[in-house]
Amino acid sequence: MTERWLDQDAGPIIRPYTVTRGRTRPTGARFDLIATVSATGSSAPGLSPEHRRVLAACRRPISVAELASGTGLAVGVVGVLLGDLRDAGLVTVRTSSGGAEPRVDLLRDVLAGLRTL
Repeated sequence: MTERWLDQDAGPIIRPYTVTRGRTRPTGARFDLIATVSATGSSAPGLSPEHRRVLAACRRPISVAELASGTGLAVGVVGVLLGDLRDAGLVTVRTSSGGAEPRVDLLRDVLAGLRTL
């Protein structure tokens, strides 16, 4: 069982702004929630426990959203930590191959499916 930095009454003892050293955005491009992140297999000394936890979760390809959920960290915090790991060459990020806009026929199919519910 992994130890969590929690206090029953106060919530997390280590606040998100402390984990990210006050940063709210990753260096470089932001991460799409469905982007797939993978560890490169390299390691670096001096990583924080949170960086190590994120890096360990990236041993297999995982989406940014799944990574945040699995580590128990906020999506914004995960984005900042991933930015650090990307800058250090410890992770690679692959975005979806689709365009920025969803296809109209796909949206119509989804809407039709929702209406049948």
